[in-house]
Amino acid sequence: LSLMADWSRPVVRVPMSKLSSEVLQSAIKDILEYSLQTKKRGFVETIELQVGLKNYDPTRDKKFSGSVVLPYKVKTSMTTIVIGDQQHVDEATAAKITVIDSAGLQSFKKDKKKIKKWAKQYDNLLASDSLVRQIPRLAGPQLTKMGKFPSPATHDVPLPQKIDEIERTVKFQMKKVLCLGVAVGTVDLTHAQVEENIALAINTLVGLLKKGWQNVMSVHIKSSMGPSHRIF
Repeated sequence: LSLMADWSRPVVRVPMSKLSSEVLQSAIKDILEYSLQTKKRGFVETIELQVGLKNYDPTRDKKFSGSVVLPYKVKTSMTTIVIGDQQHVDEATAAKITVIDSAGLQSFKKDKKKIKKWAKQYDNLLASDSLVRQIPRLAGPQLTKMGKFPSPATHDVPLPQKIDEIERTVKFQMKKVLCLGVAVGTVDLTHAQVEENIALAINTLVGLLKKGWQNVMSVHIKSSMGPSHRIF
């Protein structure tokens, strides 16, 4: 099951009747006060969403994955590299975006350690849509195993615009444990912006779950260095 939401089509919204708006707003208020006033750090903290699942057997139940493009950035600074065809190499170079061509990727000779070390430098990988299918042949399965398989980039959308979308994207993927954690914003967003990002992220996750809210055991939000707040 996969769900992809963006702003070019209607977003699938799941009723948040199980989640108290007052509790959510109070938690966001406390997080922002703590991070911006009580214990202000020398960097902009990320706000994290942590979800505990129940009535799920990771070994037997079908694994789910999905993503949603949120209205606002989920981290302050993210690094992106483009695996580009010649047109994207030229565009990325002109826009001062880090880029590598297919020959550069092939030069790793499918060496797992080299590919892992290279890919770990970047938060996001993009690849020209004409190259996406060639990635496994050029780099082997390592990027998929790392959860770093590149997102496709077309020539219809400028690379800076596509990168902005990627930096607002949250991915949910069921693994071997019954807990999920994703970044859903930063403490330099407004209260309303944080709330909008969190609501849409939770709606998307609940929509991916087999039994919806019946599969949710707990929901917490916290800043990078701050205390955790249970909102469900």
